[in-house]
Parts: sequence; C-alpha cells; structure tokens
Amino acid sequence: MKIKAIVLAVVALCVTTLVGCASQKPVLYPNSTLNQRGEAAGKQAIDVCTRRAEAAGLDYSKGGTVRRTAESGAVGGAGGAVAGAIYGNVGRGAAAGAAGGATAGLIRSMFARNDPAPVYRRYVNRCLAEQGYEPIGWD
Repeated sequence: MKIKAIVLAVVALCVTTLVGCASQKPVLYPNSTLNQRGEAAGKQAIDVCTRRAEAAGLDYSKGGTVRRTAESGAVGGAGGAVAGAIYGNVGRGAAAGAAGGATAGLIRSMFARNDPAPVYRRYVNRCLAEQGYEPIGWD
C-alpha cells in the first residue's frame, strides 16, 4: 500500500508541474506593423491567434506527453511481466513495471521541449501574417 501512495504522490506532482509548464509563443519581427501598433498590440494579436487556433480544434501539444506516458507504461508492463514470470508472480510484476514505466515516461516528458504541433504553429503564423505581423520563430 505504501508503494501505491508514493506512486500517486509522484504522479500528482508531475501532473501539477506539467500544467504549469510554459508554452512557446511566436516571436515577431519588428516590422512597420509592430513598430506602429506597439509590443502590447503584438502580444494581444498572438493571444487572439492562439485562441482562434484552439477554437478551430487544433491542439498545441500533439498529445505527446500522453502518448509517451502510455508507451513507457506498456514497455514497463512487458518488462515487469517477464521479471514476474522469472520470480513467480507475473501479474504483480506487470503491474509494478507498468506503474514504474508510466511514471518514468511522465517525468521524461516534463523535461522534453514543449514545441507546438506543426499545424497549430502554421495556423497561428498565418493568422498573424494576415494582420501584418511577421513571425520569425517560436520561443
């Protein structure tokens, strides 16, 4: 039971940390539009375009964290099942391996770059360009 409590605490901490991770935003070239309207208007345009992308059903994250966590859980479960078979308890080994693998995958995702999905990025860049801004990259 202590192991379950520890695993739940680690997962809760990881999820809380992931929720607080900053997303990348477009960097605008200081062209005539940005110079005339100002930095505040440029930031507002970025916010409007990102909301439009989300309203269009585009996902910033590509589901990468969820996918990597599931993959790691599956790999850990398979490895745990083998170890469990060797030591006499396949089910317990698979459960422990899956929990450990999923936790490792989640933690690994915390340190991965949080790049936007390519379609999301193109949508926001085009939205900004249509307003006269020139996105030169994402940071």
